[in-house]
Amino acid sequence: MLARTIKQALTFIRPECVQVTCSAGIKYFPPPKNYDHIEIPERPRLRMYEKVPLYPPNLKPPKMQKRLRYMRGPELLHNKLQLKQYGVIALGGGRMAHQHFEMARLVVARHLDMKRMYAIWRIDPPWQPVTKKGQGQRMGGGKGAIDHYVTPIKAGRVILEIAGKCEYKEAHRMLKIVAERLPFKAMAVSQEIMEKEAAKAKWKEENNQNPYTMKYIIQNNMGGCHKMLSPVDHKWHGKYL
Repeated sequence: MLARTIKQALTFIRPECVQVTCSAGIKYFPPPKNYDHIEIPERPRLRMYEKVPLYPPNLKPPKMQKRLRYMRGPELLHNKLQLKQYGVIALGGGRMAHQHFEMARLVVARHLDMKRMYAIWRIDPPWQPVTKKGQGQRMGGGKGAIDHYVTPIKAGRVILEIAGKCEYKEAHRMLKIVAERLPFKAMAVSQEIMEKEAAKAKWKEENNQNPYTMKYIIQNNMGGCHKMLSPVDHKWHGKYL
């Protein structure tokens, strides 16, 4: 009965509308990566940083100006991954307070597999003092008291790194959460991503056919742009604020 029903149904289908796809063959899977050269340290988690820097008992904590030059421009030294695996880099300047350090440490500790992975800091603990006057005080009376300490960050600075016997997909989730919660623009990267971005930027610079770049415009004062630019724009040609 069932065969007769199928035969009757097939009589209403045109032969040119029937398509049969056969898929067969040997599936190729790449071999797993070798992680025998990686050694997991005794303390794989991010260590806790102090909220206030330690000074000698006979030294009064010094006050400091804002010094925006600590946050402007590109990072020229700590802009590459030491462990050659995964990390978080800053895309702009800013300042990290103690709560941002704790946020990153807790997120990494929650998602880190300590048997196969470990993390390290790439920035110093909070050291720059930020002063603030009490609410309701009048103007004047000297500089206010120290309220908290921060760490200034430049664009391109590596914030932290994740390494171990793991793939980028395993570390991407925690790195993305940390990057999205920082007080400045940041992104999760791997060594392959950084190499591709560097090669892409180099290719664009070598194959650029437009002679009127930002550097050329600023150097030649086209349109009288000097009166609208700051010394930072003259130095970095509009790339960094």
